[in-house]
Amino acid sequence: MQLDPVSGWFEGIRHCPSPNFNERPAGEISLLVIHNISLPPAQFATGKVQEFFQNRLDVSEHPYFEGIASLRVSAHFLIERDGTVTQFVACCDRAWHAGVSSFDGREVCNDFSVGVELEGTDELPFTDAQYAALIDLTRQLLAAYPGITAQRICGHSDIAPGRKTDPGPAFDWMRFRSALQDGGYKQ
Repeated sequence: MQLDPVSGWFEGIRHCPSPNFNERPAGEISLLVIHNISLPPAQFATGKVQEFFQNRLDVSEHPYFEGIASLRVSAHFLIERDGTVTQFVACCDRAWHAGVSSFDGREVCNDFSVGVELEGTDELPFTDAQYAALIDLTRQLLAAYPGITAQRICGHSDIAPGRKTDPGPAFDWMRFRSALQDGGYKQ
């Protein structure tokens, strides 16, 4: 996987363009936000996250979907349980992943962040394949966008406390940060 800096799309991964984005305001990309998602909740490899981010979710398929039917959201990336990475929005565009949010005194984090969704829940451990893919993706984002530093990588819960809990207590921040510092991935 490699980023095309002009288009903001990574080559060598799946593209599933979402209509849920708009232009970023002038300024830098300086924050990486990690989330988790599964649709229906705690069910994996359903393809429903992709449908949700493309506004194609059939609400009649599951009762949970009725409650999210009107939402128009997206993220830049989804990393599935098997490590497959899908891109929905170009990095140079503003994905709609953070909602009402604030980081380091600055509000509207969508303006200056990249959002990565991990397929999962707050309570279930993420897979080795997901950590490996997240480390690879993060390294490339750090190289491409110097405004994103190790101190500017956070969870959704950090930018929307009290409103969001993801990536949740099952996400191993120490493992993730250690692998980034070491320059290598450790299982």
